[in-house]
Amino acid sequence: MGVLSRIGVAIDEDLLDKFDRLIAQRGYTNRSEAFRDLIRDELVEKAWESPDSQVVGTVTLVYDHHVRLLNEKLTDIQHNFHRSILSTLHVHLDHDHCLEVLVVRGKAADVRRVADTLISTKGVKHGRLTITTSGADLK
Repeated sequence: MGVLSRIGVAIDEDLLDKFDRLIAQRGYTNRSEAFRDLIRDELVEKAWESPDSQVVGTVTLVYDHHVRLLNEKLTDIQHNFHRSILSTLHVHLDHDHCLEVLVVRGKAADVRRVADTLISTKGVKHGRLTITTSGADLK
């Protein structure tokens, strides 16, 4: 960790009470670490905006495995984007539904393209891309 700097922040009392309750529920022991995490979140989100920034993340899919040829389509897509996909986890949720989680890495634009292609495949009921950073550029 680098040199710490102290700052003062003026916050409405009601807003601060709500913030204190939130961070207590999340297990923070002090406001400083909660503020640092909020700042880090914004910095990571800003980095996603650059299509060339290096990101890591997950693509989560829920789908009905009875949809004709869907498994094959999803597998073909994954092979087409094999450079961006590090790993996959496949879970049988019930007789009809599967959950698939893909760990992805690469340029933000490439990771988004993988996710958009998978999520928009006919038969996928729900999908979500979650992007983060390796953390190397955050203190």
